[in-house]
Amino acid sequence: MNIVVDTHTHTYASGHAYSTLLENVSIAKTNGLEILCTTDHAERMPGAPHPWFFANQKVIPRFLEGVAIIRGVEANILTVQGEIDVQPHVLSQLDWVIGSFHEPVFVPADKRTHTQALINVIERGEVDALGHLGNPRFDFDFEPVIQCAAENHVAIEINNSTLLGHSRVGSIERCYEIGRIAKLYGAPITTGSDAHFCHAVGELSLVRELLETLEIPTEQVITHSSRQFLQFLELRGHKAIADFSSM
Repeated sequence: MNIVVDTHTHTYASGHAYSTLLENVSIAKTNGLEILCTTDHAERMPGAPHPWFFANQKVIPRFLEGVAIIRGVEANILTVQGEIDVQPHVLSQLDWVIGSFHEPVFVPADKRTHTQALINVIERGEVDALGHLGNPRFDFDFEPVIQCAAENHVAIEINNSTLLGHSRVGSIERCYEIGRIAKLYGAPITTGSDAHFCHAVGELSLVRELLETLEIPTEQVITHSSRQFLQFLELRGHKAIADFSSM
């Protein structure tokens, strides 16, 4: 399956990643990406940058080395009520918001708590995608969450780092089941490397393998083409980006 967008990448600004944006862009170009989403960790993650870092992404050119740049963030889910650690005035400056559980911010609880938190974060309308859902430490009821995501046009991320099997041990089988249920409900699917070093940017081979094994239709994968991804952003209520009108 052709994938031209990596929707989950980090720079050294995240505090535990090791490359610059320009280094990430260089590898994105080498790997044939048309769009790169830069999504450093939001402020509650230890080592993360100040909120101004995200609000000021307007200074980043829309194209670097011919690769279109999406200004984003990986927000932390904070509470069972679905609150995230990005304020509205910052959200208004961003093109793309991932919502994820991270152990230093949201202490793992039980399946019911995680399920309710995910449903609430979807229904609050602040996130465009849910990140690395395969993590078994944050077990949840797959069907109600994914059905809710489908109904609210929130993308389900298939995360290549998770599928490597060492960063979130026990996730691989869960990712396949999440993909199967996403296909069943017609939920939009996005694809992220979760790169914390530039060489991983655009490395989505395990994601492709999952999508092809499950025979997920290309029209459901919002990163299959630039136009699909940009149309999804508009569906989510983001303003059309004039610089990308010819894509």
